[in-house]
Amino acid sequence: MARTQKDYLADLLAEEIATEAQSAPVAAASPAPAPAAEPELPHRLARTRGTTLLGRESALARVASGEVRQVTQLLLDPARVRIWPGNARVYGHLTEENVRELIDSIIAENGQKVPAVIRRIEGDPDHDFEVIAGTRRHFAISWLRANSYPEMQFVAQVVQMDDEAAFRLADLENRARKDVSDLERARNYAEALKAHYGNHLTRMAERLKLSKGWLSKMIKVAGLPDAVIGAFASPADVQLKPAYPLAQALDDKGAAKAILAEARTIAREQGERRLRGQASITATDVIRRLLAAPAGPGIADELFSWTAPSGRTGLSVLSANRQGVTVRLHAGSGADQDDLVNAFREALDQLERDGRGLQR
Repeated sequence: MARTQKDYLADLLAEEIATEAQSAPVAAASPAPAPAAEPELPHRLARTRGTTLLGRESALARVASGEVRQVTQLLLDPARVRIWPGNARVYGHLTEENVRELIDSIIAENGQKVPAVIRRIEGDPDHDFEVIAGTRRHFAISWLRANSYPEMQFVAQVVQMDDEAAFRLADLENRARKDVSDLERARNYAEALKAHYGNHLTRMAERLKLSKGWLSKMIKVAGLPDAVIGAFASPADVQLKPAYPLAQALDDKGAAKAILAEARTIAREQGERRLRGQASITATDVIRRLLAAPAGPGIADELFSWTAPSGRTGLSVLSANRQGVTVRLHAGSGADQDDLVNAFREALDQLERDGRGLQR
C-alpha cells in the first residue's frame, strides 16, 4: 500500500488514537561567535551548536502541550497476544502458503518493519494484548518463532480505542487485502451493524465512508445460509456481485426450498470430487445451478442426487411424502449394483436427517 500500510492506517484513525511523534522544527538562531583562540567553525556546524538546546526545549514543550504525542513500539512474544474477534479475517484460514510472501519479507528484512496495532486487555491470564490490525503479521512471527527463528519479536504499537473505532481501523486495513474474501467482510459488516451501529445502515455507511447501496448488498450476502455456502468449493469463492442475486432469490420461500435442496446436492458432489482427486465445481457453475433450481425441470423437486465415479448422476430422489419415496436410477452412469445399493442407503440416511424418512 502507498506510504506503507495505507498511510499507516490513515494515521490510526486520526481523531481517536495517537499519531506518530513528529520531529520538532529547529528554530532559526544566529550562531554564537567563536572564541578568538579557536579556529572559526564552519557556518553550518556553528548554527547547529547554538540551536541544539533550543530544539530540544521546543520538542519537549510540544509533547507537554499535547501537540505531539509520543508513540512507543513494543517487542512482544506473539503467544501473549490474542486476535480481536471483531476482525473480518479468519485467523484459522491463515497458512504458511498464503502468508509465505510476508514470511519471506520479514526474514529478508531481519524482522518486522511495519508495527501491528494492539490494545491492552484485562481478565485474561494467558494474554496481555489483542491485535486490532496486523493479524497476518502476528501469524508470520508466530510461525517463524516455531520454525528456526525463535528470536523474532512481534512489533506492535499500543493504542486506546473502543470497539467501534477498532472495527473501523481493522476494516481500513482489510479493504486493501485481496486475501480477505467478500464473504468474510460481509459477515463482519453484518455483525458490526448490530454491535456498533444499532442496525442503522446509514450511520454505519457514513462512519466507514462507504456507499450505502454497496454496504446494503454486503449485508444481504452475509445472510446466505451455511447450506448454500457449503455448495462452493471454498467460502472464498462467494463473491459479492454473483452472490447478491442468489441472496435475493432466497427471499422467495418456494425458491429457497429448491435452492437449498440443490445446494445440498452440489455439496455432496463437491465432497465426492475431492475424494476422487477431481477438480471442484466452479463458483460460476454453482451459482448457475442454484439460480436455476426453482425453474429447472425436475430439479426443484429433486431431494437427493448421487454422482457415480464416471461423473454422471447415478441415483436421485425425486420426491418423498406420506405415500412413499420416488427414486430414479439413471442409465449410463457406469455404476455397478454395489455402488447403487450404497447410494440408496445414503439417500435414505439423508431423507431421515431432513425429516422426510420412511419412519415418519
